Amino acid sequence: MSVSSLRRLTAVAGITAAALGAVALSAAAADHHGGHHQAAVYISGVQYDSPGRDDRSNRSLNKEWVEITNSTRRAVTLDGWTLADEDGHTYTFDHYRLAGRATVRVHTGMGRDIRTDLFQDRRAYVWNNDHDTATLRNDHGRFLDDASWGHHGGHRH
Repeated sequence: MSVSSLRRLTAVAGITAAALGAVALSAAAADHHGGHHQAAVYISGVQYDSPGRDDRSNRSLNKEWVEITNSTRRAVTLDGWTLADEDGHTYTFDHYRLAGRATVRVHTGMGRDIRTDLFQDRRAYVWNNDHDTATLRNDHGRFLDDASWGHHGGHRH
């Protein structure tokens, strides 16, 4: 094999290794930032900027929500679990059981709790439009998942 062929082969191998390393790094970063996919119960969506005018009406407040998903087949009792923002506004789940492979939407405003929708019964917005973090903890205060927006790092886990 000539020296130029060897250099070309080495360069191709180096580029391939770099590309594979970048793919592996991206996957690791995706796992780190989207690690909730491994958790049984996780934050699956956030609507932090209520569509339309922020007029503090109950309708507007309820268009601000966080979705919690149970990825397992078994129901999970969320009694005592909390959902909080960076400013310490905390919603505590009470007498709620999230069915297996189900999602519940936790709205900010007032309403009647049903299986798929829970209400914090607040009269003011919780989630900041410019940046905030929604954090889910179990009944022992253990961190389970979070979702961030407006921060330079995007999702934080």
